[in-house]
Amino acid sequence: MAEGRSRESWNHTASVMAMLANVHRDPKKHRPYDASDFHPYAAEARPAPKTKDLSILKAVFVDGGK
Repeated sequence: MAEGRSRESWNHTASVMAMLANVHRDPKKHRPYDASDFHPYAAEARPAPKTKDLSILKAVFVDGGK
């Protein structure tokens, strides 16, 4: 529960920081900032699940194990 509250607080703080950075940036020199640029938990994004060959599952569940 404490981690959820911390993440929610950082969501708010990162949004405010991105807004302030975008107000003061030079549009010719830098891209617009996003809240994820300032969010410390954003770097901990979960990796995408690795997909393997699922033909064995098809053989078991669809074809009836034949």
